Amino acid sequence: MAAAHPALAPHVLLVEDEPAQRELLAYNLEAEGFRVTQAADGDEGLVALREDPPDVVVLDWMLPGVSGIELCRRLRARPETRAIPVIMLSARSEESDRIRGLETGADDYVIKPYAVAELLARVRAQLRRARPATVGQILEWEDITLDAETHRVTRAGCRLKLGPTEFRLLAVLMEKPGRVWSREQLLDRVWGREAYVDTRTVDVHVGRLRKALMAEGGSDPLRTVRGAGYSLG
Repeated sequence: MAAAHPALAPHVLLVEDEPAQRELLAYNLEAEGFRVTQAADGDEGLVALREDPPDVVVLDWMLPGVSGIELCRRLRARPETRAIPVIMLSARSEESDRIRGLETGADDYVIKPYAVAELLARVRAQLRRARPATVGQILEWEDITLDAETHRVTRAGCRLKLGPTEFRLLAVLMEKPGRVWSREQLLDRVWGREAYVDTRTVDVHVGRLRKALMAEGGSDPLRTVRGAGYSLG
């Protein structure tokens, strides 16, 4: 996977209590261009989920304190984390255990020991569903097409000129058309949590994106929701 801007790099939360296994997975995920947050137990995992929601959770079943099953259950119970894909790791190979893991809310179930390459492929598969722009997918909405791999945007077949920030902003909006994003959420997703940028900067770049999207004609596809934020469509 090509290196992405830190704000667009897919974020993986890795919850695994075995240090050697956790470090190995984190190393391989980062080598593939992912941003990784590590947690050694379920309690750390819960804190990480609240502080910096990931795009995908890789979660060990057997954890000290809050178990992987319980963590998955809590994640599914909260509206803000309900849609995050979960890949559960477990040494339990019985079909009944797999069914239990999936029924609890896991999207995938990987039996230990596993090949790291296979797990990376499963992470990418979940990302294609959750955040397609991060894995080079082509996004389409009405007459707008965004190619995340070549960084090309067209509207009604005409190539548009977008700056890198406007491109990332459009990619986020196109991944979930209709969703209203607050300025703070867009700052986190487009600029990154470490960026010291004022929320008014979002308004400036939304204005630039609007201008670029309408440069060749067509109606304004961006919606400003007073007191809430912005959405596409």
